Amino acid sequence: MNLIQQYFPQFSPQQLRLFRELESEFLAVNEQINLVSRADTDNLVERHFLHALGIAKVVQFPQGSTVLDVGTGGGLPGLPLAIAFPDVQFHLVDSIGKKIRAVQFMAGALGLHNVTAEQVRAEQLRSKYDYVVSRAVARLAMFHPWIAHRFKAKPAAGSGLYYLKGGDLTEEIAESGLKATVSDLSSFFKEEFYETKKVVFVPAK
Repeated sequence: MNLIQQYFPQFSPQQLRLFRELESEFLAVNEQINLVSRADTDNLVERHFLHALGIAKVVQFPQGSTVLDVGTGGGLPGLPLAIAFPDVQFHLVDSIGKKIRAVQFMAGALGLHNVTAEQVRAEQLRSKYDYVVSRAVARLAMFHPWIAHRFKAKPAAGSGLYYLKGGDLTEEIAESGLKATVSDLSSFFKEEFYETKKVVFVPAK
């Protein structure tokens, strides 16, 4: 948890406690349901929680805004972001029921009242949001049409998709035909894991 405190010194003792609780709950659930690779559980904070929080280095969600997390899996990036932004509403969706039930359990165990979770595909949703976040669910050209119409007519400042991806994205962004801005997470986090990790921002139209 020292890593989170190091990179986010503004977090309150309550928020840091919630991250410790999330780590404990996540590891317990992961024993039953494979949310992340068993080999990766020793690096849960560095490679998963901190990775999710990379979005918080790129955008500050304003109080009262709404965020949709698509393909959340085990609650990433949604749950760490919900702890980081307690005054923002997060809706986490995934097509796999057992993962959504795990997310609902963890959100309930931590008392995260700003989190809802639903088993549904993004393209089936009808609600509108200020922001969409996701973690490398698919290539941008395939993913973006799923969420392109999920934004409010009058969204918050900086509204759009914040997509956690890795590697050289030049070809993938060109293929999508989208106007995207790429932020290197290595600019914020010095760990080797982040050398090729990025946040891709595609503004809402």
